[in-house]
Amino acid sequence: MTKQRKIIYTLTILYTVLILYFMFLAFGRTGAAGHTTGYTFIFSPDSFFKLPALSDLLHPILMDFVGVGNIIAFIPFGILIPWLYRINFVRFLTLFFLSIILLETVQALSFLGSFDINDAIQNSLGAAVGFGAYKLGFRSKKGWRNIIFTAVSSVVLLAGVWELCGIADKALTKEEGPFVAVNGLMDPSGSLSTGIQPKSFKFNNQEIKPSYNMFKTENGNAETFTYTSKEEMIFSLNYGILEQTDYSGGIRVSVDGREVLTSSGEDQRLYPELFPAMFEIPIEAGSKLTITLEGNEKIWDVGYRKMKYFWN
Repeated sequence: MTKQRKIIYTLTILYTVLILYFMFLAFGRTGAAGHTTGYTFIFSPDSFFKLPALSDLLHPILMDFVGVGNIIAFIPFGILIPWLYRINFVRFLTLFFLSIILLETVQALSFLGSFDINDAIQNSLGAAVGFGAYKLGFRSKKGWRNIIFTAVSSVVLLAGVWELCGIADKALTKEEGPFVAVNGLMDPSGSLSTGIQPKSFKFNNQEIKPSYNMFKTENGNAETFTYTSKEEMIFSLNYGILEQTDYSGGIRVSVDGREVLTSSGEDQRLYPELFPAMFEIPIEAGSKLTITLEGNEKIWDVGYRKMKYFWN
């Protein structure tokens, strides 16, 4: 074994030990393992392409470093391993990915972390960047020149992967569409209620002008309305008691039987600055919303913004 090969081999071992330390021992993993009661396995590859935008790095959060670090930290393996052994890209990436899968499994089974397929893919992307940089950089017999070209190639390829991840993120992330008012809500009899004619009113010295619809109870009795979503959406409504001399009433909203909003006239009397209030919640397709109004409570501009892909 030549002197240069010994140095590269030693660097590879030391760097591998460093990575294993961060994967199994750093960040208080051993202490947290004693308090973990269940295994965590994430098999859905739904976030490996979510990397921070360059503007996000001006005010980074911890997860920004995690996402980028999952790629950058594994670039050296893509350089060092083909430098030591003759291996083609497909075989290298396959063996590397399987090795990461094994380490992720050990992490989960030892309670020293979780199995996350997204981490494995990001790690492999980093190794792929390194492999590509090695192939581009090591084209001459001049050692230092090769190293410099490889470093530059790593930066360029990383930027390319970063850009592709950004494109994938935009293409696979749903965005809120324009507001659409509901045509009506189902009343207890199963009939479609279109509510009352919306009209402007004053509220806490504000001029409120409902634009689409308004619903209230009949004769102050409790009344329940339902709405079933046909697609994934952000459902929203405005609510409040307009008769600010009589705070009798309230509102309850539930989704598939799970209560997500409750408010009473007493809340409005004690905290008038919070009203009129707006409520919105993301709901899945086929979810059933139940809205119960009591007393003088009213809701208006009830509608939704459909979640859709930008290319849809």
